[in-house]
Amino acid sequence: MPIAKADCDASGAFFGAMGASSALIFANMGAAYGTAKAAVGVAHMGVATPEKIMRGIVPVVMAGILGIYGFIVAVIFFSGIRAGGFTNTRG
Repeated sequence: MPIAKADCDASGAFFGAMGASSALIFANMGAAYGTAKAAVGVAHMGVATPEKIMRGIVPVVMAGILGIYGFIVAVIFFSGIRAGGFTNTRG
């Protein structure tokens, strides 16, 4: 079914872009928080048991992967937004 031009106002694309932007922002904020908490654990482990420090690097890497995942999700969201063909109900 073709989309009528009256159904495609600018607010649909705006809120779609805001959703994609918030996905990117919150995923990277979570990744930064996870990296900071993991770095504190790695620093403590380096002082307490230096032979296990490589085991503590895994949470830091996993937190970085969370940021990359948020970027991928935002790109997928942005690729679905088309100017003139994005209605309020599609977002």
